[in-house]
Amino acid sequence: MKTGLMPDGATAAPIVALLDASAAHSHAEIARARAFAEPLLAAETLDTGENALDHADGVSAILLAIGAAQELRAAAYLVYAADFLTKPEEVVAKAFGDSHASLVTHTRKLVQMQRAARAAKVSTDQRAEQTERVRKMLLAFSRDLRVVLLRLASRLQTLRWYAASKTACPPELAAESQAVFAPLANRLGIWQIKWELEDLAFRFREPDAYKALAKGLQEKRVERELHIEAARAALQTDLQAQGIEAEVQGRPKHLYSIHKKMQGKALALDRVFDLRALRVIVASVADCYAVLARLHELYTPVPGEFDDYIAKPKPNGYQSLHTVVVGPDGRVMEVQIRTRDMHEHAEHGVAAHWAYKEAGARGYAGVSAAGEFEEQVARARKAVLNQLLAWERDAVQGGEEGGQAFDERIYVFTPQATIVELTPGATPVDFAYAVHTDLGHRCRGARIDGQMLPLNTPLRSGQTVEIVAAREGGPSLDWLNPELGYLQSQRSRAKVRAWFNALQQAQTIAKGRELVEKLLQREGRTALKLDELASRLGFKGADALFEVVGKDEYSLRNIEVLLRPPEPEADEDELLAQRHTRGASTGARGGVLVVGIDSLLTTLSRCCRPAPPDAIQGFVTRGKGVAIHRSDCSNLAEMRRRAPERVIAVTWGGGEPGPQTGKGAPVYPVDVLVEASDRQGLLRDVLEIFAKEKMNVAAVNTQSLQAGAARPRTGGGDTAWMSFTLELADATRLTKVLRDLCMVAGVRSARRK
Repeated sequence: MKTGLMPDGATAAPIVALLDASAAHSHAEIARARAFAEPLLAAETLDTGENALDHADGVSAILLAIGAAQELRAAAYLVYAADFLTKPEEVVAKAFGDSHASLVTHTRKLVQMQRAARAAKVSTDQRAEQTERVRKMLLAFSRDLRVVLLRLASRLQTLRWYAASKTACPPELAAESQAVFAPLANRLGIWQIKWELEDLAFRFREPDAYKALAKGLQEKRVERELHIEAARAALQTDLQAQGIEAEVQGRPKHLYSIHKKMQGKALALDRVFDLRALRVIVASVADCYAVLARLHELYTPVPGEFDDYIAKPKPNGYQSLHTVVVGPDGRVMEVQIRTRDMHEHAEHGVAAHWAYKEAGARGYAGVSAAGEFEEQVARARKAVLNQLLAWERDAVQGGEEGGQAFDERIYVFTPQATIVELTPGATPVDFAYAVHTDLGHRCRGARIDGQMLPLNTPLRSGQTVEIVAAREGGPSLDWLNPELGYLQSQRSRAKVRAWFNALQQAQTIAKGRELVEKLLQREGRTALKLDELASRLGFKGADALFEVVGKDEYSLRNIEVLLRPPEPEADEDELLAQRHTRGASTGARGGVLVVGIDSLLTTLSRCCRPAPPDAIQGFVTRGKGVAIHRSDCSNLAEMRRRAPERVIAVTWGGGEPGPQTGKGAPVYPVDVLVEASDRQGLLRDVLEIFAKEKMNVAAVNTQSLQAGAARPRTGGGDTAWMSFTLELADATRLTKVLRDLCMVAGVRSARRK
């Protein structure tokens, strides 16, 4: 399909007619603009390969075909001539006025941004995002509708040139035409450009499908339109004879629309009923149903192909009657019936036409039309319709410039031509954070369009920004000072604050770690695992403990209490130990002698489980006699620090026993800890070692921890922790037992507690 000159009696698209209504320039201005541009363009070639003057002529012709104002057709030449002028805005302003100069400025900027966006080397996923940003950029210039119309006409002319010259169209350009330009033309109601853009983009992107569909139609477009016109005239005449005032319009389908419906609804070509379609516009709802009844009298309705969107409107408010009938020539034909108000809503409503055509009745291929962009398009179009006449009047009177870009966003480029969307007044630091948080932290300088400028320089749409970054480091506190103007985006400010918060937290944790580790050194407990200590204190991990300690929100006294349990009350185990060591003061073999004191009660401390021939010391308790500790016991060290006068010398009575002990000799409880990979038969194998050495096991405690638990591990799988209380007369026998335990399969360590 190719857009031709407007037929007699036809009107321009509503949004174009607004421009046309305020045009006050003659054909002489077009001739003057072409004469100005010809020597500059005649020998020049655009980046697409087109001759520059031929392209400008084609754009002007397309604008004429859609009924655009003479002033806009003249501007088509000036925009392209500006590329070959040293000071284009200044020259055009002097020769043709500020309104044209403004148009030249905005259009050239938009062209540059779109070219750079298409040339960007981005991934497939990023390409979709890039296309959406191009769409938003085009929308951002829509307050100066002339820019949009020129870009639409220019793109259509370029696609026509690729088709006529049989030159391969770049995939990026065809994709952008289909995804950005055609929907915008549709949204503005410029159907002629929309249809042709879609068909040409379809032809370039899917040539095989295009050719197959064209062949499958079995008739040329002109022939289809003749059939439609015959059906339209016949129905119009019949309705008038019935006394029904109606406007009957033909709706020939273009190839891409047919292809999209076939794909979206999984239809064969012979099931696409609206290849030939009519629209009937009447005065009232009653007339809608009267036309429907008459239509079904004249022609045979196709079963299952009737939809009453008047009784049940679509969610977007769309209303019409849809029916499919077999026409007078035996061909299937779709007919839409609606009132004038319904038609206006469908064609020019805030979102109805956009939602229906671009997302599709019944959901074309599941595409959704909802989203921020569609809402912005709706707002933009209303703004254009309401403000365009006033803008045109001001522009003619030499008032304000002919339109301003949206002030909600600006669009700048990375050196790789990726588009970055920013808030107005954004700086290079905002840009760096928008690209990547780490780049923002390391930002130290910026080149804007190749020139080194301060980091608080406000950016403008279309600029290319290159960030100079340090290898490592963080942001400056100055960036958070609003008076210095380094950051405009709240998102950027949040990222800077988060960095300083994390830095403060790291410093607090380091301080807390230092305090805890010093405490453990004083207590002689440096072997204690920090995560285990935190878990015993009720924290999720060591860093959580260090943070509250570093903030002085958690007293180290709590850790001291954990590490220094109070002397245990005498219980059955200690009474048993006393029975085993009865007669210690009289020197019985294996007993404990308190040096210089006779007949003094002694008890063996459970915290360290001393046994001959361990080096031991005594601590005088209150009411419980002398508690016997191993000399290297950490609890004894703390008690010695607090009350050194209560520490007394003790020794094992009767000399140190040998490795073999006679029947009836006293025995001592000793704790052994074993860490191993959990498995079947592990406990049995460990107990066999003790049985082999004829050691009595007085108590057993086991615990299995799953992988990922807080307790430290050295291997994979679950970990078993086992504690055994052995009764020994001589602690030296443990050396061989511990060595044998380490030889058991899966055992990682075995040690005395």
